[in-house]
Amino acid sequence: MNSKRTPLDLVRAEPGPAHTVTFDGARIAVLPGQTVAAALWSAGVTAWRTTRGTGEPRGVFCGIGVCFDCLVTVNGQPNQRACLVPAEAGDDIRTQHGTGHDKASEGEGR
Repeated sequence: MNSKRTPLDLVRAEPGPAHTVTFDGARIAVLPGQTVAAALWSAGVTAWRTTRGTGEPRGVFCGIGVCFDCLVTVNGQPNQRACLVPAEAGDDIRTQHGTGHDKASEGEGR
């Protein structure tokens, strides 16, 4: 018996073909139905926001949309919860710095 079964094996899922998004300019593959957080995790990215003041890295904390640790800028819109937003083909996803509205973030997504 193969002990390295994946969740796709267990549910016999057959997702459609992958599409791509960009994260801070790098292209990453995304499966249909993945959230931004799932897509970033799959690509090995674990932090995509920095806190106000200290600039500490953050990523997913609760994973269900209750907290605000996973905020990211998607297509120029700051403060998107990566664990809730579906990753759509062609999305421009950027690390969010601070509030997403400060001067360091003004050029994101453009």
